Amino acid sequence: MINIDYLTISAFIKENRDFIISSRIQKIRQSSPRDLVLVLRNNGESRKLYINISPELYHLCFMSPQNEEKRLLEYPKNPPMFCMLLRKYLENAKITNITQPYYERIVEFELETKTDFEINKKFILAVELMGKYSNIVLYDKTNSIIIGCAHNVGENKSQIRELYGGIPYVYPPVSNKKDLLRYFWQVNYEYLSKDFLGISKYFESLCKGLELEQIKDCMELKNINPAITEKEYSIFGDLILGKKEFVSSVNQVIDEYYSREQYSKKISGIKSSLLSVALAKSKKVKNSLAKITTLRSRRDNTEKYKLYGELLTAYAYMGKDYISEIELTDYNSGEQILIPLDETLSMIDNAKWYFKLYTKSKRTREKTIGLINSLNEEKEYWEQVVYSIENADSVSILNDIKEELGIGDSVNKKVNSVQIEPQNISGYVVYIGRNNKQNDYIVSKIAKENDVWFHIKGHAGSHVLLKITDSSEPDEKIIFECCKLAKKYSSVPENEKSGVIYTKRKYLRKPPAAALGYVTYKNEKEIYL
Repeated sequence: MINIDYLTISAFIKENRDFIISSRIQKIRQSSPRDLVLVLRNNGESRKLYINISPELYHLCFMSPQNEEKRLLEYPKNPPMFCMLLRKYLENAKITNITQPYYERIVEFELETKTDFEINKKFILAVELMGKYSNIVLYDKTNSIIIGCAHNVGENKSQIRELYGGIPYVYPPVSNKKDLLRYFWQVNYEYLSKDFLGISKYFESLCKGLELEQIKDCMELKNINPAITEKEYSIFGDLILGKKEFVSSVNQVIDEYYSREQYSKKISGIKSSLLSVALAKSKKVKNSLAKITTLRSRRDNTEKYKLYGELLTAYAYMGKDYISEIELTDYNSGEQILIPLDETLSMIDNAKWYFKLYTKSKRTREKTIGLINSLNEEKEYWEQVVYSIENADSVSILNDIKEELGIGDSVNKKVNSVQIEPQNISGYVVYIGRNNKQNDYIVSKIAKENDVWFHIKGHAGSHVLLKITDSSEPDEKIIFECCKLAKKYSSVPENEKSGVIYTKRKYLRKPPAAALGYVTYKNEKEIYL
């Protein structure tokens, strides 16, 4: 991931200076201790200035509505203390200037407001974008005394620079690096970031092969042409190799890149928390299934008791009663079998006793088989949940799974209604479920009796539904395409051969009290891919 650097911050300030200066702070909101939203208004236009001070995603930009949605900001009912502090001092304050200290990744908003007694007060909101040391500090401009910080830094956290209310605000220690704009000799391109101020490791990597004057032009923010790729961005897009997309502004490239990274990080975080639950449940069910299956194989004497009872009945004419054991010939296999007996009973009574044991063991086996089948269904369910989590590519899909598992706050079902985008394949409409909720919705709400249902055989995967609009049967080509989709959206590796089953919706059945998305089927056909 690319971190915002001094040059990008400088370019952002230069680009947005005209709007920021003379704007007023209309609203102040804080969704977490690591980010802040300031609604600025100037010349009849409002923009949302987003400030993020997390150790990995630190940046600032004006958010577009689309990228604000990607950031998934959730504002608490009770604002954090720092947010309340900023509202007290800065709501409706006017931004009179925006500055950047000498080669620092710090943005300072100079603000002016009036007290209840019409006294002008001047403050500075310093946004420090410096990795794990990132912070937001409000201090009085007249005496530099800190009023408050997003997070305090005491001597136990830093012996170089402390930040908390009541002490003077000071800049970070001055670096002994050189100013490249005042340098005219040979440079070592491998150590630009170590030798010169304002040059990040990433910008250093882009400078290889450039003349010194070209690098100086970049330092003076000449030839700005913002561009973004799948993994990186730069305000000097011409220096990026490979496939890239040029955008209209520095702000846009910052907003697009970091909103994408935040969305990806959010998805990864939700996946991790859901997988910890689902994998634990899956492991528990598998352990229970293994134990019961092992015990059943060891202790299931049903057929043995039946054989003993039948043999004792068949050989009762021998009259060998009241003995401790007897050896008889199995008339099916011809083997000699030693049968333990109760020496207080006759052979017939021993036979009856073994038949009683057979009946009891048979009932136990039937219950065990029922329990094993139930555990197998549960195992399949959790394997499906794990598959859905691992392959989810949106927060809405993960929220469906979260709701299904009953994790976190309850979700308004009207707001979180199931939405599945249909695909068009050779003129046919096809639906693909990406989690159990969508799978269940496809079968129960979308599918009609003659529609064709597809699923990978014996593995977790998506329900694929082929809509049939008339009485004609789909041709082999569309059936094959749907089978490929069922395999693609499954836990089976791409290079592994597996079967895909398909049947009409009218042959599906959802058992009572079955897990979400679970169905049984009949009259199925199978294609190997």
